[in-house]
Amino acid sequence: MKTVSLQAIRNYDPETVAAAMDALLSPLGGIKAFICPGQKVLIKPNMLAGKAPEKAVTTHPSIVREVILRVQSVGAAAVVGDSPGIGSCRQVAQKCGILQVIEETGAKLATFAESVPIGGSGEGGHRLEVAQDVISADIIINLPKLKTHQMMGMTGAVKNMFGAVVGMRKPHLHLQAGADKARFACMLLDLCEKIKPALTIVDAGLAMEGNGPGSGTPVWIGALLAGDEPVAVDAAALELLGLPLTSCWTQQVALEREMKGSSLEQIQLVGTPVSDLRPARFLPAKNTDVNFGLPPLLKKRLRRSLSAFPKIDPRMCSSCGLCVKHCPPQAMTLDSKRVRIDLNNCISCFCCQELCPEGAIETQQGLLLRLADFIHGRT
Repeated sequence: MKTVSLQAIRNYDPETVAAAMDALLSPLGGIKAFICPGQKVLIKPNMLAGKAPEKAVTTHPSIVREVILRVQSVGAAAVVGDSPGIGSCRQVAQKCGILQVIEETGAKLATFAESVPIGGSGEGGHRLEVAQDVISADIIINLPKLKTHQMMGMTGAVKNMFGAVVGMRKPHLHLQAGADKARFACMLLDLCEKIKPALTIVDAGLAMEGNGPGSGTPVWIGALLAGDEPVAVDAAALELLGLPLTSCWTQQVALEREMKGSSLEQIQLVGTPVSDLRPARFLPAKNTDVNFGLPPLLKKRLRRSLSAFPKIDPRMCSSCGLCVKHCPPQAMTLDSKRVRIDLNNCISCFCCQELCPEGAIETQQGLLLRLADFIHGRT
């Protein structure tokens, strides 16, 4: 039985965050249950892009500050790092407010510049490499932001570890999986298992719904979650949002693999009752794949009707070219200041949407996919 702690949080004021963190970690034994004096602790927030905290794209600086202070209180060294989708780690950390927290507390910034192999290939056959800073840490604390994710359904504890992969090695892993979301989810689970964060604390104060993880709508949930098993923490997060476990691809694959903490029956929820925290309404990411159990040949022929693809809103697009540069299969081109997408080569990874600074990329569902959502009441 895996324990996941939940705690209400009213705002991000330092005093409020400190009190909430006390109550959150107490059922787990406090921070000292995970860290020893003298250890090097890597704190891994979500620093997807250089957006202000109120955009709900990155882990809130107040949460990062409080975790740094608790690590230092034990006599351990705190290092904060991530590999952002756009821009350098330092630039993104400065824009989202995390660099100021690092400098104020005397912690150090890990820029995730050097990549090293992490061992043999995982269950999905992926050859994995991560930042040297991850390997050299004694302990890893995982600090995800709770957001919808257009490809995986939700990004939380498991998906946040993808930030340990350095820079342009991420598109390579997307290419290996192609349009197979289950295979990509399998890779994420393998990566998380190999990294083994000792503690995960999810920032679900100001979360993101809808068009996440970079262009969705901020929504106040007012919760923190914590546990030592990322899969169990994600299961609790889905329960908090009132979403089925199968709405998140990593959780669905974890259930199929019968991983520890993948089902609610294997989890003990402590702290603030979920019923007190669950929002009255939460808009999930759009469904992007359905196959009705069709044979592969027919599914291939009906791919555009059964799947979802990115669609450019020309009114919002600034023709910056970031989506073109970061598209794993190079299915996007910039022609006469207009972005064009080759849907025959698009793998529906939605990296373009995730990284678009203007929020100019929408999700366009195929006809049969829209019909399936209507039938199942998802519209």
